[in-house]
Amino acid sequence: MHVSTFNDNETLRQQKNLTRAQRKANLDTKEGVLVNSFIKENQPPYNVSLNDTMDTLIISKNTNMPEKLYERESTKEKSLIPISGIALGVMGAIAGITAFIRYSSKANLNIDALKRVPPTVRNVAINDEITQAIYRIVECPTKKTILAGTGVFALTAMAFMGKTFFDGFRDVWIKKKEADIQKNLQEKLIGIETQSFAGKIQITRSMLSKRALELSRYLKTTPETKNSYDETFKALMFKGTEDKKPNKKNNNDNIYYILMGLGTIAGIVGLGFLALQNLTKSKGDLNKFIKDINNEITEIVKASTPATKKQDMANLENLFKSIEPSKEQIEKHLASLNWEDKEEFINKLTTHFKKSTVDANPYCGGGSVPKPTFYSHVDDYRAFLYNYLLDTDNKQFKALFLGTTGLAAIGYGGKLIGEAIKDVQVKKINADTEAELQQRLVSTELKNFKSKKDAAIQPLMDEFYKQARAGKPKEELKIMADNILFEIKNGPPFVYS
Repeated sequence: MHVSTFNDNETLRQQKNLTRAQRKANLDTKEGVLVNSFIKENQPPYNVSLNDTMDTLIISKNTNMPEKLYERESTKEKSLIPISGIALGVMGAIAGITAFIRYSSKANLNIDALKRVPPTVRNVAINDEITQAIYRIVECPTKKTILAGTGVFALTAMAFMGKTFFDGFRDVWIKKKEADIQKNLQEKLIGIETQSFAGKIQITRSMLSKRALELSRYLKTTPETKNSYDETFKALMFKGTEDKKPNKKNNNDNIYYILMGLGTIAGIVGLGFLALQNLTKSKGDLNKFIKDINNEITEIVKASTPATKKQDMANLENLFKSIEPSKEQIEKHLASLNWEDKEEFINKLTTHFKKSTVDANPYCGGGSVPKPTFYSHVDDYRAFLYNYLLDTDNKQFKALFLGTTGLAAIGYGGKLIGEAIKDVQVKKINADTEAELQQRLVSTELKNFKSKKDAAIQPLMDEFYKQARAGKPKEELKIMADNILFEIKNGPPFVYS
């Protein structure tokens, strides 16, 4: 320690009146303080450095937070104007409706009776056979109506219980099939998940191998060749980790769907052509029918006598209505008849054929009196049972009942079986589609895993290259390299994710 080091004014003042021994002791004391404060504190164990820790954890001295961290989302205050507008608009509409009602009430008081619109008729339509049966029992409680109503009630209960049983059987069968489908799907997914798991492990092992070779290559670089490493570093940075092999897409499914689509179109065209042929044939059948009706009309006209006039007129009217000929054709057919009211008959038929609408049945249309009317319009297979029970001697009623009931049962059973098979097939196809999707997603999941793994490791590699170019000792670089490989093996994203 040189004396010139202590040339401050305070030291010079103190030493001015000291002896040589005192001056030496003073300088030695200050020298000890300086050594203890600035030199010995920089030696272990008095001064602990984090350099080793920074090397171990690959901590960079200049790493900024991501910019996204400091982005602030500007949220605009939600406006209440639309809500207020809706509320006021609804209340305004209600006020407008009440004003219209008030106007209609005032107008109804002063309107002329001839201008007043007529009242509507209230028709009560009985469209359900159970309701119709009850109505008939109430309206006409006879032995037949009660027996027919009871039969309809019994058939309804049987149909309901049968429907309940078969619906439950269908649900149970579908549930069992669904369990089998799910079991098969889960077994397929085990293999698919195993592929994904094994792929992630293989990616980790491949990254360990590649990065270890890169790090080992640089650790073996001599100081003389360190300056030429930048080009090698850039090549390693921008070189792809592996050559991507194009995946050969299996086009079997696409070919299947294309063939199925072409077959469907061909079937539609073929069925359309068949429909046109059927229409052409039906046109020929219709012409034959018209020809037969004309021949029948000719025979009736030839055989007509004054005694059979009334019956002939009714038959001719029905035959003419079935083919709806023109007025000229009717006149031609009836030219040989000498009926007094022939012209009236022809005009009546012509008017009927030209008229676009028909008058409503009085039992359906009701009258002008504002009182309710009842009519029955039943579209139900149970109506034929009701009719049969009313007249069991009518074999046609019996045939209609058996035919419609059997057809309804077969139709419902067929629909039930068809829907059950369709539901099971849809579930099977959905399960196969899900398995196929998961199989296709294995590649995507592995790419995602690899991309995230690279995103986690690349900054560590960049820091290693930066420290290497700065001349960090290879012993410390070795620590950094070991921890990079450890991070590749055990760092995020994890294989189990």
